[in-house]
Amino acid sequence: MKQNNQAAREELSLPDAAARDEHIAPAPRVSVQAFCENVDTAAAIQAAGEDRRLAKAHLRIQMGGLTAAIEAYQNSPTPNVIILESENRSDDILAGLDQLANYCDAGTRVVVIGRMNDVMLYRELVRRGVSDYLISPVDVLQIVRAICGLFSAPDAKPVGRIVAVVGAKGGVGASTVAHNIGFSIAHDLKLDAVVTDLDLAFGTAGLDFNQDPPQGIAEAVFSPDRVDTAFVDRLLAKCTDHLNLLAAPATLDRVYDFGADAFESIFDSLRATVPCVVLDVPHQWTGWTKQTLVGADDVLIVAAPDLANLRNTKNIYDFLKTARPNDRLPRYCLNQVGVPKRPEIKAADFAKALDEESMTIIPFEPQIFGAAANNGQMIAEISSGHRTAELFRQMAQQLTGRSELKKQRSGLLSPLLEKLLG
Repeated sequence: MKQNNQAAREELSLPDAAARDEHIAPAPRVSVQAFCENVDTAAAIQAAGEDRRLAKAHLRIQMGGLTAAIEAYQNSPTPNVIILESENRSDDILAGLDQLANYCDAGTRVVVIGRMNDVMLYRELVRRGVSDYLISPVDVLQIVRAICGLFSAPDAKPVGRIVAVVGAKGGVGASTVAHNIGFSIAHDLKLDAVVTDLDLAFGTAGLDFNQDPPQGIAEAVFSPDRVDTAFVDRLLAKCTDHLNLLAAPATLDRVYDFGADAFESIFDSLRATVPCVVLDVPHQWTGWTKQTLVGADDVLIVAAPDLANLRNTKNIYDFLKTARPNDRLPRYCLNQVGVPKRPEIKAADFAKALDEESMTIIPFEPQIFGAAANNGQMIAEISSGHRTAELFRQMAQQLTGRSELKKQRSGLLSPLLEKLLG
């Protein structure tokens, strides 16, 4: 059993898992075996195994608790993670773990589920190398957090948040919204970010950021055996100090048909090195776009105020609510609102149909959006004080859970300090 170097908790009563807003990094490909005594615990672990963050983990559950685990591993190798439930007294739990330790392979991590809220027991478990102790009854998110937490440094800042932006219908401006949010995350929040253009045939990220990189995401997706963090890093085009672009080729010299997991290794590599990844997901329904949306940490649906957009937004929204039961709800925003003489569905009607308010409403501003697109710039670069630029800043803050860095108060020495620091 390998000890997890978390600081000892002086209180074991766990906070409520209203952690839909909590960022939990996905677990790698590991084997997990659980030995339960209670059917409710087994059901919670089974449901956790269906969570997107444990999609790569191989989970097996059986009843019998500590006794069954000891018997199982006397002649078999132990997995990466063992989850043990015991309703026994502290002394019996510790004695059983001491016996199990005789059969545990080096590197195996153990999570214990018990009924006693006992600090002394927890300390003894940690001293014996137990990675975590959960108090039953446990819920799905506690199990997900416990397993995923074993494979991320406890003192490290959360990295690898993936925000997927998709249009409810073609032509609603989802790419423009994605690119401006990515720019704001990097420029206003000073958070390293990568905008990833997944529309390989017709992507516009290169145009919008005035970039024409010789390489991009196509090199990675068509060479899966070469993909690692170093390889993906070489494909990034630098846009600003904090923003990089993984561009699409936007050419028709080949057909871009992919399997459901074609982008998985690319996303894993980006997660490992970049705090925030904004995915510009094309409006199509394939195995890989479906998996991309389900696997993202946050999903933003961009819709125009008409009936087809309302129907599609509701379909995507309802699907993601069901497919991601332990995640923050998907969000949506209304774009291109207020086109002259165009009949539109009101924002209140959208909210009533989805039972959820829109994240924001972006007005129809053809002049500034057209100028930005033709110049290869973001809205904030055209006019940082424009109301739409402020909307993108607010969206960036909400999607990352971060507050905008406060600007220093200007004074008489500000120009001099800027020159010295520049």
